Amino acid sequence: MKHMENISSLLQGGSPGEYQRLDPKSEREAVAAPGEQPWEMIMDKKHFKLWRRPIEGTHLYQYRVFGSYTDVTPRQFFNVQLDTEYRKKWDSLVIKLDVIERDLATGSEVIHWVTHFPYPMYSRDYVYVRRYSVDKENNLMVLVSRAVEHPSVPEDPEYVRVRTYESQMVIRPHKTFDENGFDYLLTYSDNPQTVFPRYCVSWMVSSGMPDFLEKLHMAALKAKKMEIEVRDYMSAKPLESGGGSEGKATVAAAEHKSDGTCSPAQLEYA
Repeated sequence: MKHMENISSLLQGGSPGEYQRLDPKSEREAVAAPGEQPWEMIMDKKHFKLWRRPIEGTHLYQYRVFGSYTDVTPRQFFNVQLDTEYRKKWDSLVIKLDVIERDLATGSEVIHWVTHFPYPMYSRDYVYVRRYSVDKENNLMVLVSRAVEHPSVPEDPEYVRVRTYESQMVIRPHKTFDENGFDYLLTYSDNPQTVFPRYCVSWMVSSGMPDFLEKLHMAALKAKKMEIEVRDYMSAKPLESGGGSEGKATVAAAEHKSDGTCSPAQLEYA
């Protein structure tokens, strides 16, 4: 989280959302934490920068995005990412996106996500666990995900199961969670199990990542302007003490009203 602040202060230009250009050596040192393997910049856009680095012993890359927006609030950006029902509306690549299980003790959720891949590849499906944290003291939001196996989601021969997937996002408001403006740092890797060489996979990710981030940004703007009902994963009321209730709950057993439950609180709408 401290590293996030260092990157922001070094790359930020004269006003929020604008970056200054550094020499390649300084930039590599800024993006890599102490002791980390250096990153190679592959995209430099107005609202974000994209880097990659090879994952040792594989033909794959790990990617890192540093971006900034000034027209939506951190809360809106955070909620839009977490609301699976809303994503089905704004992300045309989604075939299926369901919460399979929740752990009420930690707030972790197991997600089954099926997504279109570029022709002529088969669609991919992911089973992953995600957890988020809002650190009000340090003014930060964190969302992490990684691939897992789950007995209720066996492999489907219609899709290619992605077994290696990790994503970490840190969001830092420019002011508060409810005022426009924030920076974010996204670190991401997965193994889509394609037979294409590394440069083809890299091209797909480097073209698909900006497209996804722009759709995410537009979805947050749309939710803001049209007051679309999006679950608020920050504002929460304490759950009533239920005695010896179990810490896990399958979604099938829960009522639709409590679909957004995340311990230790029940989600409201915003």
